Amino acid sequence: MAVIPSEVEESLDNSERARNVSTSLDMTEGFFAALSVQNDAVPHSAAMNMAIDEVLLETAAIPIIRFYRWRSPALSFGYFGKFSDVAIYGAERDLVRRWTGGGIVFHGDDLTYSIVIPANDPVFDESSIAVYEKIHHALCQALNKIGTGAVLAQSFGLREIVLSKHAAVSASRYNCFANPVRADVMMGSRKIAGAAQRRTGRGLLQQGSIQGTTTNPDLTKKFAQALSTNCSETEISEEVFQRAQELAQRKYGSESWLRKR
Repeated sequence: MAVIPSEVEESLDNSERARNVSTSLDMTEGFFAALSVQNDAVPHSAAMNMAIDEVLLETAAIPIIRFYRWRSPALSFGYFGKFSDVAIYGAERDLVRRWTGGGIVFHGDDLTYSIVIPANDPVFDESSIAVYEKIHHALCQALNKIGTGAVLAQSFGLREIVLSKHAAVSASRYNCFANPVRADVMMGSRKIAGAAQRRTGRGLLQQGSIQGTTTNPDLTKKFAQALSTNCSETEISEEVFQRAQELAQRKYGSESWLRKR
């Protein structure tokens, strides 16, 4: 997945973005005043996973991080992606168009997470790239605590991110993990974590994938703790689950959504 959010933002001054990020990378302890942690151990279809994330975005009262699994090998592709680019995988993988942007991501053995930031939380007021970088900074902290040598991609002199419709459309055509961009998580010369975003009036959704490295059982706990010193374990409510089932059938599991472009 790439840093480019799926909604089309107007171009922002890059120097201002750089100031926003560079002055606050030491903030990950207490980035969120409180964080709800949902370890969704039941594997879901690709459509259901996307639907749960959207319903959480609509209903969250405090920031949430959800870790989840896939019922079968899956492939998600960004909102601006073309179905023709992924159709070849339909016989072997559960295909789904994400509501967030970015490119093609293969799921199955990866550790997948979503972070929901409601609009009433102070973090929502930060720029999308600042949120992206700070979350990945926290992930690097967690990975390094379990012995993985992880760094943010800006150390590699990668190209700057342009948040525009043209860039989002271009980015949707590649395998995200073959194309690292600024603030992705790297181990050596390999990208091991990327994400994509969606911002609405209700809040901000970031969907991320961690792959290409051995997943330590403590990683989810350390990742959450790097984001907030006030974490609480919660479960997905029955109301959220029922709404997600309806949304999965009506939207994410439909041919019209899958073949939208």
